[in-house]
Amino acid sequence: MKRALASVAVFLIASTGVVTAAGTASAVGPVVTGPVTGGTGTPQLYSTAFDLGQVGYQQSEYFLSGTADSYQAVNSLTADGRWTVAPAATASYTTRVVIDRPKDPARFNGTVIVEWLNVSGGVDVGTTWIQTHNELIREGYAWVGVSAQAVGVNAAKAIDPDRYAALSHPGDSYSYDIFSQAGKAVRDPAGTVLGGLRPRTVLAVGESQSAFRLTTYADAVQPLAGVYDGVLLESRGGVAAVSAPLSQTPQADVPVPDGLLIRTDLKVPVLTFETETDLLMLGYLAARQPDSARVRLWEVAGTSHADTYITPVGPTDTGDGQGDVTAFNTLLNPPSTPDPSHPQVSCNTPINAGQSHYVLEAAVHALNTWVTTGAAPAPAPRLEIDTSGPSPAFVLDANGNVKGGIRTPSVDTPLATLSGLGQEGSFYCTLFGTTVPFSAAKLAELYPTHARFVSRWAASTTRAALAGYLRPADAAALVKAAYGSTVGG
Repeated sequence: MKRALASVAVFLIASTGVVTAAGTASAVGPVVTGPVTGGTGTPQLYSTAFDLGQVGYQQSEYFLSGTADSYQAVNSLTADGRWTVAPAATASYTTRVVIDRPKDPARFNGTVIVEWLNVSGGVDVGTTWIQTHNELIREGYAWVGVSAQAVGVNAAKAIDPDRYAALSHPGDSYSYDIFSQAGKAVRDPAGTVLGGLRPRTVLAVGESQSAFRLTTYADAVQPLAGVYDGVLLESRGGVAAVSAPLSQTPQADVPVPDGLLIRTDLKVPVLTFETETDLLMLGYLAARQPDSARVRLWEVAGTSHADTYITPVGPTDTGDGQGDVTAFNTLLNPPSTPDPSHPQVSCNTPINAGQSHYVLEAAVHALNTWVTTGAAPAPAPRLEIDTSGPSPAFVLDANGNVKGGIRTPSVDTPLATLSGLGQEGSFYCTLFGTTVPFSAAKLAELYPTHARFVSRWAASTTRAALAGYLRPADAAALVKAAYGSTVGG
């Protein structure tokens, strides 16, 4: 399928709605129109780039229209997240949702993943779909990507003005209620956006900048709206004041505190997924909190905020095993260019080739199991951090990989030193971390025979799978990729 490019100029956010007096318009769901056609013929979204029909899925797009609330604080917005907020001004909006779902209704597992689309690159990006689509497809989830923010809506209109002429976004003060209303559209008994599918469980997910805003949503709006059954926060940092305010210009500026925690009195489970980059470079360490009845934290060793799976491997991975082989090979020969379609964007050193997406797929499964059965994920070990110096630093093992955290075979049977830090150059590149492949001599020393390597890799994979940090299908694919390699001897 044709997709919009990930790298385009960031569009200015304009306030286009007419603000009226405070109200409760979000008590009703939005008006749904579609499926949307016209323009270039496909939704403008950076996502997977293969024909979903190959894997038994189909894609559609709908417009959502209504009146959304902004919010104001009733009490102080403290770092513990235990806030009380109330509707403030209202504004009209028309946004869009993109749906990927099984062609055969019998394959639907009853759970819908609703993703707050990421707009850090100036366009809507389905980051979590890219990373977890193999798990979602093989287990029969439906996925809904929501253009919750003005940047994504304005970018779609600029890229395909014929298709998206009707879209209008009043500004990001209204993004939280727009996201609630998208969830209500998914739950609508009429089943319009899902083609008649009836969901039993609806989960909210967001990555990076979207996870910042979804954190504010979880603390402020979820207790009021009660739309979602669980929340997955992927790669949020600790500095939320600028990136995820409760309200912003041209409405009242209502920043939220840095080091923001998930409120522990929330009635739905929240699973937070963090990489090395997020913890130290993006400041999540200040927001680290103990596990509780409704809160779990997964920190994953050898991972970065973005990596070789997000681009270039993931968008073309159809789940047939070739993507696993390609991902394995990037550990041995990692690229320095995150996006092959933009070779001019090259980082100073090879980017991170860790196995973040495999653990993220297990995180989706763990959250869904938690919501549907009540069985919470087992507490995960934290990454080891030395705080004795002038700034926090990871504690490293003999191979240069961080100690602690959730372990994958790429750090327990390593082929390289993997880090979420150490990349220099543009901010874009620093998010991709680093990979330093081992020399041939070191590989031969660690794995004198191929059989020895495969045995150790399989043991590492099995440990992670038994702990619930890898899905069985992914574990099998990882071992198969190792067996087919030439590592050892």
